[in-house]
Amino acid sequence: MLSAPVISLPRGIEADSAMSKFTKDWQAQQKDSFGKKTREAIRGPKPIKPQIQRATQQLNGEINRLENTTNKLKQRENSIFKKTVAAVQTHDQESSKAYSNELSEVRKMTKVVTQSKLALESVTYRLETVKDMGDFAVTIAPAIGVVKKVKSTLAEAVPDAQGALGDISNELTSIMTDVGGITGDNFYTAESSEEANKILAEAGAIAEKRMNDSLPQVPTATGMSIFDSS
Repeated sequence: MLSAPVISLPRGIEADSAMSKFTKDWQAQQKDSFGKKTREAIRGPKPIKPQIQRATQQLNGEINRLENTTNKLKQRENSIFKKTVAAVQTHDQESSKAYSNELSEVRKMTKVVTQSKLALESVTYRLETVKDMGDFAVTIAPAIGVVKKVKSTLAEAVPDAQGALGDISNELTSIMTDVGGITGDNFYTAESSEEANKILAEAGAIAEKRMNDSLPQVPTATGMSIFDSS
């Protein structure tokens, strides 16, 4: 019986084949290593998961603070509204004008607080749904921008929130730094970004609609609202 001939590959081809296998194995190991780092970063006891939980807890605390502020502003608004109506009914133009101006300012402040609250709620929801490393690039960076913008916006309306919002911003920045240390990636953390602006714009639109739907109009002696020209 004739035996099958043994075909020997040229030494160069054998080397290329071995190198190709080594490269594939190395790439697979790197992929597995990155996946492991990702899982450890998100799910592991240290260091990212506790930081995310801490940040969301702090955000929820500020959301509750803004909810309480909104309720107080609504109470103040109702009180001024009644005074405005009484002044209009008694034809006290000077008082009705003063009250209407005050009411307008309170409503502006209410809108600012409502928008800020809605923006923080959006950020909190996004943080709570982070599942993998890819989510960080589209979640953490704009979250930092939103928190910093809200902090600036609330400087007058809710000055007590400044310290806590600053701490939250630092916490989120720390998360970004730690993730970068784990993966070797650098994340862009500009305070103003397209995604951050989108979150704020959506919150503003919802706040505007809620205000328009819920605010009563004060009639004048002519039957027009005193706010029609504003």
